[in-house]
Parts: sequence; C-alpha cells; structure tokens
Amino acid sequence: MLPDLGILLIRILLGIVMSVHGTQKVLGWFGGYGLTETGVFFEELGFRPGVRFAAAVGVSELSGGILLALGLFTPFGSAAILTSMLLAIASVQLKYQLFIITPEIELPLFYAVSAVGIAFTGGGAFSLDAILGFRSFADLHLIEGVLVCSVFATVIALGIRGSHPRRRKSNGLLRFFNRLS
Repeated sequence: MLPDLGILLIRILLGIVMSVHGTQKVLGWFGGYGLTETGVFFEELGFRPGVRFAAAVGVSELSGGILLALGLFTPFGSAAILTSMLLAIASVQLKYQLFIITPEIELPLFYAVSAVGIAFTGGGAFSLDAILGFRSFADLHLIEGVLVCSVFATVIALGIRGSHPRRRKSNGLLRFFNRLS
C-alpha cells in the first residue's frame, strides 16, 4: 500500500510538471512562449521547421504528463517524457556540467530518470492501468521496447536537426543560455 502511494505521488507530481511544460510550449500558458516563439528557439537549435518540432515536443510533454498523472498507458507516458527530456539534454544542457547553477542538466535528467523508473515500476494500484486491468503494461519486454523506441526517436530527431544551428538574438530563452556559456 505505501509503495503504491509513493508511486502515485511521484506520478502525479511529474505528470503535472510535464503537462505544464507542454502547455508553455503549445499554448503559451504559465509564462510560456507559445508555439511561435518556442519554434524560433527550436530553429536556433537547428530543429527545422521549428514550430513543428516545438509542437511535437510540447504535445509529447503535455500528453505524457497527463498519462502519467492518470496512470494510464504508463509506459507510453513515460516514453513521451523521456524523449522530450533526452532532446533537451542533448540539444541544450549537454554542454554544461552537472551541479552548476544554470542551466541545469540535473532537472531534465531527473525528469527522464523518473519517467524511466515509473515505466519499470508501473502506475501502481492507484492508477487507471490497474483499475482497467491493463496487466500487459507490466510486461518487461513491452516496457523495454517502448523505452528503446523513445531513445531511437530522440536519435532520429537529433539526426535530422540542421547541422548548423542558427543563432539569433530574438528569443529571450536563447539569450539567457548564451549569456551562461
């Protein structure tokens, strides 16, 4: 009972946080830039067309967060979050060290590891997966397959990214990261 409460707490918190990240990108809510400005940032990182990549990442975070918070299709929600966080780590934070003030590689790494941990432990007794009897999501091969697909999706996205990211001064988020480097 206590482990299920612990997983519930982690699932809900991670799910809400990731959903908010997604709405920032897609809808501009919670102080986010919305698709247009986030798309500019993605183009500056070499992802073209930027708005499409921003939409894909935003929807991945939003839907993955909702699925995790509900405990529904848990491995797939975890994989959606993992893909988004691996892209963030590889595109923005990888050039920075662990344990520096900003920009932190620790936060997306923590989100990614939490998502993988939840994928392997499952949603717990207080999840829609458990209530609806989706026992196949506890199959280790399915979980591994979904997570491997997530890593491949990240590698593909990074592979089709432009080889020479554009640097523009128009996006406040990019200016923030450039000041730190």
